Amino acid sequence: MQIGLRAHDAEYGPLNELIPRIKEQGFSCIHLALSKSIKEFKVTESAMTPGLAMYIKNLCRNNHIDIAVLGNYQNLAHPDKDKLDEIKKRYIAHMRFASILGCGVVGTETGAVNAEYKYEPANHEREALDIFIKNLKPVVNAAEKFGVIVAIEPVWKHIVYGPEQARFVLDEIGSPNLQIIFDPVNMLYSGNIDEQDSIITKTFDLLKDDIAVIHMKDFELCGDELKSIPAGKGDLNYELLLSKIKEYKPCIQCTLENTSPDNAVDTRMYVEKLYANV
Repeated sequence: MQIGLRAHDAEYGPLNELIPRIKEQGFSCIHLALSKSIKEFKVTESAMTPGLAMYIKNLCRNNHIDIAVLGNYQNLAHPDKDKLDEIKKRYIAHMRFASILGCGVVGTETGAVNAEYKYEPANHEREALDIFIKNLKPVVNAAEKFGVIVAIEPVWKHIVYGPEQARFVLDEIGSPNLQIIFDPVNMLYSGNIDEQDSIITKTFDLLKDDIAVIHMKDFELCGDELKSIPAGKGDLNYELLLSKIKEYKPCIQCTLENTSPDNAVDTRMYVEKLYANV
């Protein structure tokens, strides 16, 4: 297992300082969301040149660190056509950028049927799933042309909210360039946390051949909402998750989420120790 960090969870600095710092903390890969990790200029489509991609690629290569995920988390079910067209263009720009950058996958969540990108019951209707699949297809086509992988991340509040829906999307699109980012916490809500073991098991049963990256965080229940916290600080069954990773996904890249600069290394060490003993 290769453990990485979201770049925007590290202590901020320009990329030529940020990437070496993450490596010094013992991480082997990063999740890079351009607009969250780069503050010294706006990462517009016009800024996403081959030169910028090669600059970042060389920084990572010189520091022996990989980009596990290039994040572009936008709403591919946005109800406004003009906005949706802009979003699709942004995704295609990320596919082109990723092809030069040499990252593992371009990652995305699966959206909502409203402009606010929030939960509503309609997100879980078949019509929403059909809309998402329709809008995802040109993004996957671009991934195929550029020779990169796009990976969708199921989230309970969004359109693809569990392993069954993820399996359906993969089968409907039928492309080897479409895979899965698995974040078990994101599939949970207050009503199914007691089923987390079966959700983790079912995800590996249905999707293990298509899981490209694992996201690692934890949760605690605050009222009716789940609060995301660093791995090992909450109620997720990490022994089960890590045993499945060890069984099915050797050397997979796993990126920590919801850490801070003062607890990221301890969180990595917790996961590594537990993984060694499952």
